Amino acid sequence: MTPAVDEDVKQMIMREKQDYRICTACMGPALVSTLVKPPKPSDLKIQIGDNFLYISRTQAPYIDRVSMDMLYDEDEIDSCPAFYRYTDSKRSKSF
Repeated sequence: MTPAVDEDVKQMIMREKQDYRICTACMGPALVSTLVKPPKPSDLKIQIGDNFLYISRTQAPYIDRVSMDMLYDEDEIDSCPAFYRYTDSKRSKSF
């Protein structure tokens, strides 16, 4: 079953003009840009306008609805080990 996607999440994805992904993170399911956590071939793929929302195979069985409270902000991304690869690459570009 495909989870419902809240209208504000759809609007954000269309406004930002980039793909997003629900993945597993420190505080549970995380909604992040695919620049932070790229999609995997096993992900559920939902088209939102010209972009896609990917939902990890691990999270998909537990999610009925995608909401803005799943959105991780920059501080949460920087503090969660699930995103160290992104955080490390971001740091190396700033030097």
